[in-house]
Amino acid sequence: MKPTRTRRWASSSAPSSWGWPSSSRRPSAAERRDALNKTLLFLTVLVIATCGLIYELIVGTLASYLLGDSITQFSTVIGGYLFAMGIGSYLSRFVERGVAQRFVEIELAVALVGGLCAPMLFLTFTLTSVFPVVLYGSVLVIGTLVGLEIPLLLRILQDQLKFKDLVSQVLTFDYLGALAASVAFPLLLVPKLGLVRTSLLFGLLNAGVGLWSTWLLAPVLANPVRLRIKAVLLCAGLLVCFALGDRLTTFYEDQLYADEVVHATSSPYQRIIVTRGKRGFSLFLNGNLQFASIDEYRYHESLVHPAMVRARSVEHVLILGGGDGLAAREVLRYPEVKSVTLVDLDPAITGLATGYQELAALNGHALTHPKVRVINTDAMQFLSEGTGSYDVVVVDFPDPNNFALGKLYTTGFYKILKRRLSPGGVAVIQSTSPLFARRSFWCVATTLKAAGFWTEPYHALVPSFGEWGYVMVALEAPGRHRALPEGLVFLDEHTLEALTRFPPDMAPLPAEVNRLNNQVLVHYYEEEWRRWN
Repeated sequence: MKPTRTRRWASSSAPSSWGWPSSSRRPSAAERRDALNKTLLFLTVLVIATCGLIYELIVGTLASYLLGDSITQFSTVIGGYLFAMGIGSYLSRFVERGVAQRFVEIELAVALVGGLCAPMLFLTFTLTSVFPVVLYGSVLVIGTLVGLEIPLLLRILQDQLKFKDLVSQVLTFDYLGALAASVAFPLLLVPKLGLVRTSLLFGLLNAGVGLWSTWLLAPVLANPVRLRIKAVLLCAGLLVCFALGDRLTTFYEDQLYADEVVHATSSPYQRIIVTRGKRGFSLFLNGNLQFASIDEYRYHESLVHPAMVRARSVEHVLILGGGDGLAAREVLRYPEVKSVTLVDLDPAITGLATGYQELAALNGHALTHPKVRVINTDAMQFLSEGTGSYDVVVVDFPDPNNFALGKLYTTGFYKILKRRLSPGGVAVIQSTSPLFARRSFWCVATTLKAAGFWTEPYHALVPSFGEWGYVMVALEAPGRHRALPEGLVFLDEHTLEALTRFPPDMAPLPAEVNRLNNQVLVHYYEEEWRRWN
């Protein structure tokens, strides 16, 4: 009598006959169901890999937003997370019984801790003084749990495929999940959902994996009904939090900023916050103050006019950065100006400058002026690919607090800028504080000189920032070609002359040249500002 083909479960708690039969006969319903279950388990690998990397990116981004020093934060978060995954992989060897049961329980634990990591970290930062402890504690817990997932899943699947096929397929889906997370996080998730709702969404996905696993692995689960109840309750709780995500974010940001938050949005590049208080409104990017309406005129008059009065011609002006339109407002005070090209990477900022009425009024509707053309692209790419020259170039980038910004303060960038400056042209670069980041400021000046420019450093007091620095550059020492325009609030002839005088505590310091391959300026900047934060 021919033996009947039966389905058995391996000691690893996995079904042992998933897949198509070797004969040419049509597979039975049970065999098709088993093949589908195996496919769903590989899909599980894809989901949990995506979720795991998303949690890592959320924690690293949040640490960078709240603590600054992005290099240190991302390095320590990634290193700690990978170390914790190693711990989890090691601990998986001690799970000898009920592998499938443990797998589902770990999925639910990852959903809970990972899903709530962003809300929990925001709350800890705003209400306690133990944020670093909770931050790295979260990294270790999530990393350990994620490190347990794949080894247990491998054991569940070990009798279904040859070892080489099993490892290759599991790792393929694992890496595909990592790719999906790394692409979706900056381009889709953060701009559309923000950190809090992204965290909760992927907690829901992990909980969903735990829930569907109670059906996939039902024959070998000790109590699938109890696990399903836990999974459903967890999904319901995370879903409620997701629905309240905007309110949670508003609550946290209200605690972080001294004034009322009146506008908040995320772009693929940064978190944009506008606050309003008794002294007007302020713009913050990734938690860093960009300007306060009460005294921004000091910063922008000092940025623009020393270069404008020294340039031989001011017909064609280029502004790099400055998407708020405030530098463009100052440039447009000169009737000789024929065109202003403003290049800012983030369309969300230039859109805010035209769409947010208070800011549009403050910048005098500069970005909708017929002389102004706005281009949203990378400044280095714009300079490299273009061919025209400019009489005045105003470089108003954020401070070099990471490598992406640091490249815009290197000799390589300045040499490209030099090629786009017309004869008799003048450029000016905002260069952080010569008081709070003294070596960083003089590093910028040193780098500009190394790029072949004539340089003239100067500074101004902006109450919201403190002492702030700029470096004016040209192909050769420029003369004085025009007077200051009327209507300035801060600058006059006497003040303009005093800007170049540095007291002893801001006097020049020796500094290395900032090059693309060393980015020494970013290290100077982080070291110096850490003392003041």
